[in-house]
Amino acid sequence: MNKQTIITPVLETKSVSKQFSGVYALQDIDMQVFAGEVHAVIGENGAGKSTLMKIISGVYADYEGDIFFEGEKVLFKHPKEATDSGISIIHQELNLIPYLSITENLFLGQELTNKFGMLDYPGMNHTAKELLGKLQLDINPSTPLYQVRVGQQQLVEIAKSLLNDSKVLIMDEPTSAISDHEIELLFKIISELKSNGVAIVYISHKLNELFEIADTYTVLRDGKKIGSGFMKDVNHDQLIKMMVGRDIAGRLNKNSSIKNEILKVENLCLQNPDIKNNYLVNNVSFSLSKGEVLGISGLMGAGRTEVLESLFGLFPKFSSGKIYIEGKEIHIKRVPDAIKAGIALVPEDRKLQGLILNMNVAKNTSLANLDAVSKYGFISRKDEEQLSKKFIEKLRIQVPASNMEVEKVSGGNQQKVVIAKWLATHPKILLLDEPTRGIDVGAKAEIYNLINKLATQGMAIIVVSSELPEILAVCDNILVMSESKLTAKLSREEATEELIMKAALREKE
Repeated sequence: MNKQTIITPVLETKSVSKQFSGVYALQDIDMQVFAGEVHAVIGENGAGKSTLMKIISGVYADYEGDIFFEGEKVLFKHPKEATDSGISIIHQELNLIPYLSITENLFLGQELTNKFGMLDYPGMNHTAKELLGKLQLDINPSTPLYQVRVGQQQLVEIAKSLLNDSKVLIMDEPTSAISDHEIELLFKIISELKSNGVAIVYISHKLNELFEIADTYTVLRDGKKIGSGFMKDVNHDQLIKMMVGRDIAGRLNKNSSIKNEILKVENLCLQNPDIKNNYLVNNVSFSLSKGEVLGISGLMGAGRTEVLESLFGLFPKFSSGKIYIEGKEIHIKRVPDAIKAGIALVPEDRKLQGLILNMNVAKNTSLANLDAVSKYGFISRKDEEQLSKKFIEKLRIQVPASNMEVEKVSGGNQQKVVIAKWLATHPKILLLDEPTRGIDVGAKAEIYNLINKLATQGMAIIVVSSELPEILAVCDNILVMSESKLTAKLSREEATEELIMKAALREKE
């Protein structure tokens, strides 16, 4: 759409500010979004992006400044008011209910009824199936959401937003847990929405995808607007400087400290507990050396996460194969066996699986190694605090104090707390599942450097990631999986995005 013909932005904020306990999270934010464009809102975690989106979508009604929608001043006191007006939001932290079905989640608050006033489940299931089909998500819509993986849940959240006839669609990190293939589908849908005049406010830490789909941008830093303009008029480095106020290195040097095999896996299998003779991991074999960073790539559902979970003892009744650590076969029948053997897992979903949100940073840090902070069967708060402070300093966790509740900490710092919790167990092998999901470019660079530092010190690391540039940047060797099987083993020197994607799609040369 030609913006020269548009006089009034569909969405505009004027001098919008928001305080928490007397401290400004946002200060004097002016932003214009036009119909038929993608407007990127860019910034580090804690920059104020999500706060601004919550104001626009009616989550926060107590703010300073004005919001204009289709030229009229509005004040949404509840998210439903914003949705009913034509503003929808796809939340980064999924706004779904685990024990409802996919269909029930999609239609929650906007259920279809038949002529008898009863819920029209056939009609809702039919529409749900069509929406999931658009995203090529081949799952029965009657499936309870808790049985669906995080990446697939993100697609459900996207499908939910497509139900509404939105004029403004806010997407907060919509690609943080989905693979390149699903991202392509999402971008096609975004293109269709743009052609229909929908304005899209797009938040992402993946700058490359912003240059692909965004028309305009606004950069926030420390709650303030730093810059705005057309994406075609700015480059990658300029955006990063606006975001973080400093340069960030893009690639890591090759690790030269790899030596001595520490982990050997032979014919690892994980049977699908719900489908007989179906395998989530099928005869996967590989080895890992001290100081090596081994990447596992593949499309969502290929079995990447399941490999890590099997090694960590999460499914002992359904897994088989042989695992050797430092040449000795070990039998992992439960998670404590894995921890005792020196294995640690940083899970894909930090909030659900990695942290106890209403506990503070210090308590979360010590959770996996209470023996280190206990005396005579009682936890020493002094030792717990010292342990936490050690990792706050070591990992540069940005918190005012170790007694701060972890739910109040930004995503990047939450991820560092999860990593700290497992480093406190002194692991030999660190398993990282989507370690930079939903975190900003600054925190991402710090985690990359941490991975490199740990590997240089001799730790063996396995990284599962949906981001091919990430896999290529941090890993020494790469395994590619497709449909539960290993389809390629590539060295860093020979690996390219094209080769990885061919193996992930089971394409032949």
